[in-house]
Amino acid sequence: MTVAKLTSQRICTSMVGKVGKVASASTNGTTRRLRTQSQGLASRRNVGALGLRARAAAQVRSSVVMAAGVPAELPSTTFKVRVRDESIGGDNPFKWVDVTSKELFGGKKVVLFSLPGAFTPTCSTYQLPGFEKLFGEFQANGVSDVYCLSVNDSFVMNQWAKAQGLENVKVIPDGSLEFTNAMGMNVQKDNHGFGQRSWRYAVVAEDMKIVQTFIEPGKCENGSVDDDPYGASSPENILKYLKGEEFDAGA
Repeated sequence: MTVAKLTSQRICTSMVGKVGKVASASTNGTTRRLRTQSQGLASRRNVGALGLRARAAAQVRSSVVMAAGVPAELPSTTFKVRVRDESIGGDNPFKWVDVTSKELFGGKKVVLFSLPGAFTPTCSTYQLPGFEKLFGEFQANGVSDVYCLSVNDSFVMNQWAKAQGLENVKVIPDGSLEFTNAMGMNVQKDNHGFGQRSWRYAVVAEDMKIVQTFIEPGKCENGSVDDDPYGASSPENILKYLKGEEFDAGA
């Protein structure tokens, strides 16, 4: 074989090898591009699906039932309270006083119940007067004090207590939701024009430690006109617990 033919053959073999490598690289590159495009499309589809689900969830937020998430102890907060002080004189002898939850609940056994708002029907007709009427039974079962808390200011709570003729149950204003937020019980009630309020619940606590909860079921935001259940947090039900009888803990 001549040198010219051998050289020519080597060149052809080399070219074939290079062409094969180029073709292989091209094929591999195409495969990688297709795989990347496929993964990108799948990712976009997943993101799109998540977005749709998020939008759908937001649209039906009013019917989403939420977990309670109650802390182990009553939150340490400060309440802004208007108290009567005759030394002030005049037609409005009241002053502002800061009262801490430790001062109210510490070192004793208490019942605390919270509700959507002062002067509202269920609260004024059944729950608050029920606790006031049965206060003696609560004391007989080891409870020192019964407190009613609502997301209202102290002026409103004082007037509600006056209208109810309260002598035993003590009212607590939580107008800024500091306590309600810490309890995980804040809900939106814009459907009633209430804004942010407390879900209806009650607790029995000993020296700030929550020993039993009574949370009305179906906790939600901006629910229907019938979104204010009442039963688990009633004074009659809580007395059953204190007496060692069968009771409804609610949610």
